[in-house]
Amino acid sequence: MQTVDVLVVGAGLAGLSTARLLARRDLNVMVVDRRGSLSAGIRTTGIFVRRTLDDFDIPDHLLGPGIRDVLLYPPSRRAPIRFISDRDEYRVADMAAVYEHARGAAESAGARVLLGVRYVHASRGFVRLEGAEPVRARFVVGADGARSRVARDLGLDVNRRLLVGAEIVHPIASGTTTPTFHCVLDPRVAPGYLGWAIDDGRHAHVGVAGYPDAMRAGIRHLLDAFVADAPGHAAPVGPIERRGGPIPVGGVLRRLACPAGLLVGDAAGAVSPLTAGGLDPCLRMSELAAAVTAGYLRTGDQRVLSRYDGGALRNRFRGRLSLRRVFAGIRSPATAEAAVTVLRGRAGRALAARILFGDGSFPDIDQRLADPVADHPRR
Repeated sequence: MQTVDVLVVGAGLAGLSTARLLARRDLNVMVVDRRGSLSAGIRTTGIFVRRTLDDFDIPDHLLGPGIRDVLLYPPSRRAPIRFISDRDEYRVADMAAVYEHARGAAESAGARVLLGVRYVHASRGFVRLEGAEPVRARFVVGADGARSRVARDLGLDVNRRLLVGAEIVHPIASGTTTPTFHCVLDPRVAPGYLGWAIDDGRHAHVGVAGYPDAMRAGIRHLLDAFVADAPGHAAPVGPIERRGGPIPVGGVLRRLACPAGLLVGDAAGAVSPLTAGGLDPCLRMSELAAAVTAGYLRTGDQRVLSRYDGGALRNRFRGRLSLRRVFAGIRSPATAEAAVTVLRGRAGRALAARILFGDGSFPDIDQRLADPVADHPRR
């Protein structure tokens, strides 16, 4: 039976980033993912915000052109509010290529990545897998999504407040549109969240998300209805891909670590509760997760694990969690129209611009928590 220092369950951006950082600390790291290909089962739109691109080295050729223009529509779709930044605020990534790049970086650092291998169960360091022989792992990192099986097996907190999202992605004719982010506040198709159409000049992403208990018609039906008249939606010139999955919006979970393992990414609730963006949080928390894991395995001191404190991060999310509750309460077209009317005013525009273009979508991880041998992937 193989023995590894760390078994990472899930080969998304959080899992692969954590695996790379751990392997660079000379730990024996294995990553398993049930998908046979990293291009299958993608569950993110792939929108990177400026702050992430400033702080982390995402290869430029994997990103679409910069987007500065955001239009916010009421349910009527009439008279949208336009927000324009003087900087590129968003870029949409080719996520299949981003995952392959992250996999290559993890393997170059020394991690082993096994696809087509499903995590089954972990108990007292013994991990059963489907598609591979069982392994003994000193530590398990759960990067297995919003409904984490690893979290349940380790007795850690699990996500309770979830949106469900779905989108279509397809190529468009190049040079026919100006890259724009269209956001539609319409609880008939996206209760508690938004419908969106974002066009990076090469591909269109059109989607909806909301609370599943309010999506009585089913999310696929709601998505198809939204696609039919989504603002700014360019016609497809190639195959249409469908994506979807749960999105945790309850904030970072409180109990994230125990002597047997810890959680990262969506499994940890590392998603902005207001915007539902998870790419920036997963990269920032991966740095701390790797530092804490390496420090604990090196010293055996369980006090090191207390540095991976979800409760401390939650305290910095009070404002966003409150706004999430307000957002969740917008359940009728009339209320949504009134909300957009409020945002047309000076104070409303300032608040919306801060949410759309500000640097506070997810707090920086306190660098004093990083261990002395931590590497720093930031530029």
